[in-house]
Amino acid sequence: MEAGNTRSYHHGDLDAALVAAGYELARAGGADAVTLRATTRRAGVSPAAAYRHFSSHEDLQLAVGARAMADLARSIEVHQADATDPDPAVRARQRLIAVGEGYIGFALDSPGAFDIAMFGLFTMEHAFAPETMGDTGRTPFQLLTDAIADLVAVGLLAAERAEPAAITCWSTVHGFATLATSGPLRTHPRPELDALGARIVRGLTDALLR
Repeated sequence: MEAGNTRSYHHGDLDAALVAAGYELARAGGADAVTLRATTRRAGVSPAAAYRHFSSHEDLQLAVGARAMADLARSIEVHQADATDPDPAVRARQRLIAVGEGYIGFALDSPGAFDIAMFGLFTMEHAFAPETMGDTGRTPFQLLTDAIADLVAVGLLAAERAEPAAITCWSTVHGFATLATSGPLRTHPRPELDALGARIVRGLTDALLR
C-alpha cells in the first residue's frame, strides 16, 4: 500500500485499478482527461506507483483505449445477436448492419469512451490486439471483416472487394460517429441521431451490395 493512501492492492491489481480509474475519467472527459496524475488520484495511489506500470500517460491512454475498444466490440456483439434471419443472405446483411449500428450506438452512449478508443488505436496492429476483444474473442475490426466475409461467402460481395469494402464501411460509420459526438451534429437530439445513423448504415450497406 502506498504511504498515506487507504487503498491496498495485491501484486498485479494496481495495473487493472489504474486502467479502471482511467476509463472512468475517459467516460467523463475523453482521452484528454486521462493523465497519470488524475488517474492515480482517482485510484488512490501516488503518481510514482503508476510509473511502475506505465512509463508515460500515453501508455496509460493506450491501455484505457484498449478497454474501450473491447466495450465497443461488445456493443457490436449485442447488436449482432439480433441477426437471426434463417436466410443466410439476409442474415449476412443484418450482421453488417449490426456492426455499424453497434459502432454508432457505442459512440453516442459514451462519447468519452469512444474518444479514447480511437486514441488507443495507434496503428492497425492494435486493431487485432487481444485486449481489445469482446466476449466472442473478436475485436471491433475483426467483427467488421467477419461480417464482410459472410457477405462474400453467400455470394453478395466479390472477394476482391472485401478489403476496400471494410475500409469504406469503417470510414463512413466512424465519420458519422465523430460528427455526432464531437462535431457539428453533437447538438442534435439523440432520437434524430439514432434515426440518421440507422439510415446511413442501411444506405451504405445497400450501396455496397448494389
